[in-house]
Amino acid sequence: MIIIGEKINGSISVVREAIEKRDAAFIADRAVKQAEAGAHFIDICASTAPEHEVETLKWLMEVVQEATDTPLCIDSPNPRAIEAVFAYANKPGMLNSISEEGDKCEVLLPLLTGNSWEVVGLTCDNNGIPCDLATKIKITRRMVEKADKFGVTPDRIHIDPCVMALSTENNSMLNLGDEIRAIKELYPTIHVTGAISNISFGLPIRALLNKTAMAFAIEAGMDSAVLDPLNRDMMGTIFAAYALLGQDRHCRKFSKAYRAGLIGPAGK
Repeated sequence: MIIIGEKINGSISVVREAIEKRDAAFIADRAVKQAEAGAHFIDICASTAPEHEVETLKWLMEVVQEATDTPLCIDSPNPRAIEAVFAYANKPGMLNSISEEGDKCEVLLPLLTGNSWEVVGLTCDNNGIPCDLATKIKITRRMVEKADKFGVTPDRIHIDPCVMALSTENNSMLNLGDEIRAIKELYPTIHVTGAISNISFGLPIRALLNKTAMAFAIEAGMDSAVLDPLNRDMMGTIFAAYALLGQDRHCRKFSKAYRAGLIGPAGK
């Protein structure tokens, strides 16, 4: 599972406060702890007023890159903001994200030419997030075809099927499983990602739903996720799912994670 650490996002109140105060120590600590917990990428999202976003992203990039060597996932709904800060990355990472909305593909895909950067692709367009599998597959095809023109192969793309809340769509998890399988069948080397916690929005005991949904998603083929790597229950579910599915030889990764203190009861 490719883990994209989600804890440096200005939509989180304590992070927003740290950004406003330019509290580099707080941001650096969050980056280091996520890296130590197994994050493969550190997502940085300013979530500020548009006029301050580029400046804030630059500052976050500087702080995180000084604190850890873990690659960045530069996250913004505005492709021009990502384009403006792209050159400040010390090494290839991930861009979050393209879609068929507006000119996101046209702005961001050229940045990925001749390097090993990866990119998240959301299955939405100018009409919003579709509810049917066929439309999501069409959007995926269009993004992959556009990416190919810039030499970006499917193994560098993380498709996000945009999981819907179970509270509003009773078949949300079943639909997500179908979407994951269909995308992986179409492009076997592509990654399927997403913020699985969206599925529990508006419901009680969200953590229980989230980790159960993650196990189902892994069984369907999801191999990338935006999540909190410090969440021991979620990380434990991920390692357990791979072991139970026969994808962890002799349960070595599960056992290693336990010995390293990344999963299991705190202090174990």
